Amino acid sequence: MRTTAEAINEIEGYLLWEEEKRKAGERAREFTAGIPWLTDSQRADLEHRYTVEQLAASRTYLRRIAARSTELRAEYEAVYRVLKRRTTAWGMVCGAVWVVAVLVLTLR
Repeated sequence: MRTTAEAINEIEGYLLWEEEKRKAGERAREFTAGIPWLTDSQRADLEHRYTVEQLAASRTYLRRIAARSTELRAEYEAVYRVLKRRTTAWGMVCGAVWVVAVLVLTLR
């Protein structure tokens, strides 16, 4: 069963991809607008091919970005764990020093 966050991410991904498809179609129409001698069927075919190529490029970029995001997350989590251990160790050292200082001061 999906969590709410996963469902929201899926919806967001769907909406972003639909927007990417819309933009690819728009870029295709802008491209073919600069070629006025095309027939309607040639224009439609060229727009379709251009859109398919744009979407393939977008899919490749998105996969590359997703893979890099996963790598970065793993790296940041590893750094976080190290920093957490160091902070805990320093906290324990400071706590021990404080306890020793209190004991020394009270035993005087």
